[in-house]
Amino acid sequence: MITEIINKEKQSQLSPDAVLNDLMDGNKRFTENKMYERNYSSQIEKTSGGQWPQAVVLGCIDSRVPVETVFDQGVGDIFTARVAGNFENTDILGSMEYSCKVAGSKLVMVLGHEACGAVKAACDHVELGNITHLLSNIKPAVETTKTDGERSSKNDSFVAGVVENNVKLTIDRIREKSPILKEMEENGEIKIVGGVYSISNGKVTLL
Repeated sequence: MITEIINKEKQSQLSPDAVLNDLMDGNKRFTENKMYERNYSSQIEKTSGGQWPQAVVLGCIDSRVPVETVFDQGVGDIFTARVAGNFENTDILGSMEYSCKVAGSKLVMVLGHEACGAVKAACDHVELGNITHLLSNIKPAVETTKTDGERSSKNDSFVAGVVENNVKLTIDRIREKSPILKEMEENGEIKIVGGVYSISNGKVTLL
């Protein structure tokens, strides 16, 4: 199947739930190796005059989690912001606000992933150059995650818990730090959700 390009009219008619369903359906196609056929040359041409993405996804820089690919999305379909550990900062919040308030996106997704290297480094209290400051954004998730085992990257279940809590706390801070996005969500204009990607099977699980 060849997918259609999202135009302004089509984007305006989308609901947040419909966009979420589209992303999750795309992830299902990805895991089943049944991804849509796309003419990228045509998509480049058709989006050269403007863009109307349906969602913005905040993901990790991890090379094993190519966001557009794992949701089976094409050129112009979604905004993506990526930083090690998939946390928010002022610039990313501004990018999200642009995505939704200005460009019309209907969904904000924070996407963590299994066995995240940044999360593991935060669990191990790594200090190295600018990485130290980066990891400070993940520390709250480390501190709030409970475990009966070792509180380090050697404990896979602890790491998994921190990954989930990092996504949840990032969503909490997005709502706290962005009155624009919070109001849009309360008005039903957008939905803010979180998920975790499995690097072992390619599946995204919503939290």
